[in-house]
Amino acid sequence: MSVLAKSAIVIAGVLAGSYAIGRVTSVSIATEIEIDAPPGAVWAVLSDTEQYPDWNPFMRSMAGDLAAGNTLEVTLKFGDRSPQRIAPTVLVANADQELRWIGRVGVPGIFDGEHHFILEERADGATGLFHGETFSGILAYPVMAFMGADTERGFTAMNVALKERVEAGS
Repeated sequence: MSVLAKSAIVIAGVLAGSYAIGRVTSVSIATEIEIDAPPGAVWAVLSDTEQYPDWNPFMRSMAGDLAAGNTLEVTLKFGDRSPQRIAPTVLVANADQELRWIGRVGVPGIFDGEHHFILEERADGATGLFHGETFSGILAYPVMAFMGADTERGFTAMNVALKERVEAGS
């Protein structure tokens, strides 16, 4: 067998192995904040995506209906980087409870991100907002090593801005 053929077999094996590892491993970012308002008030601001440019420092815009199966058009801002557009598919949109979508780069298994907002009513009437994303695929680790910190800062900034807007009664 030629050196070229052996090299091709090794490269194919590395790629197949990377794909398999990427499909079973993941990188997660999880943030949370307490908002002094009931889940309905939080959902009202979170689901009013037309107003995002007015208050949201991370998701600068979002278009599309928040219903399972629909595709959204979202523009994200990571620190000083240029805005990035994604087109995730809504998985869950339960008013006052949960919003979840999945975005992909290329085919499944390359770089997938399942994003969630979970609203949990507290005994005192406040809302615990759990906001995060699980990234998987062969590029999950390298991409998140490069931009994971900016992504988490973006989630946190959005949480704080959402809290301020909801608590101000907007």
